[in-house]
Amino acid sequence: MAKRVAILVVNPVNGMGLFQYLESFYEKGISYKTFAVAKSTKVKTNSGITFETDDIVANLKEQVEEFDALVFACGDAMPKYLQEGGNDCYDEMLELMKSFSDKGKIMAGHCVAGLLFDGLEAAKGSTIALHPYIKDMVKNVKGSSQEIEVDRNYYTAQTEKSLHLLLPKLVEILN
Repeated sequence: MAKRVAILVVNPVNGMGLFQYLESFYEKGISYKTFAVAKSTKVKTNSGITFETDDIVANLKEQVEEFDALVFACGDAMPKYLQEGGNDCYDEMLELMKSFSDKGKIMAGHCVAGLLFDGLEAAKGSTIALHPYIKDMVKNVKGSSQEIEVDRNYYTAQTEKSLHLLLPKLVEILN
């Protein structure tokens, strides 16, 4: 039986990355639900396309046990959040990442995902594909300059341009 996936969608989200996840999961019959890392289900892609998620991140807390995997769809909002912090929705997202990770659930993402995974206790020592711009910022994971890495339950790609290499491996474990 295929696993269920929760997809975190930041606002604005990198549409190229998000739609690769959605298409791959849809085509392979993998059940997923999208959660906006926002107070509303309406988000935009970095190219201005409006996208309606299934729910918001605040409501995922009560649904963690329903999902086997968490996917982080990166976006242009992340550098601002990392610099400024203090956004309740992003803080909730980080708490959910910790919850999924602590339970040993599948964790996947690209771009900034490696930096976010670096803050997870359960990820310590894992080899994570890192975006070239964040390579020197990680402390707890083993940063890799490979396009993709799969280590334990962590599935990472450097950028959305290398997701096509990661998705077959992720789809295989989800099926």
